[in-house]
Amino acid sequence: QVHLEESGGGSVQAGGSLRLSCAASGRPGSTYAMGWFRQAPGKEREFVCAISWNDGSTYYADSVKGRFTISRDNAKNTVYLQMNTLKPEDTAVYYCAASPIGVGVRNRRYDYWGQGTQVTVSS
Repeated sequence: QVHLEESGGGSVQAGGSLRLSCAASGRPGSTYAMGWFRQAPGKEREFVCAISWNDGSTYYADSVKGRFTISRDNAKNTVYLQMNTLKPEDTAVYYCAASPIGVGVRNRRYDYWGQGTQVTVSS
């Protein structure tokens, strides 16, 4: 079992930045691909970005490419999401997730999920 806990959410004005963290505990988190998803009110959960566990390859949704950066520190079992130039449409609950079978954009590829952290961007 892997436990994931997000932190770093909050409220920010458009154009601002936030950094989310996701700490993994339980089974070694460093062998899992890690992803960030988000869910806005009334919408389905959507893929934001992901990072592989071995070579650090990263993948981004088009909507965040160039603004968001995912990174990981395997020694600390922590993955980060640096969000810059935030827009009101980035407002959502952000979830981190762990996949034992590699990166992907589909929810079902990820076995473990955090509780989520709220990000609110005002115009």
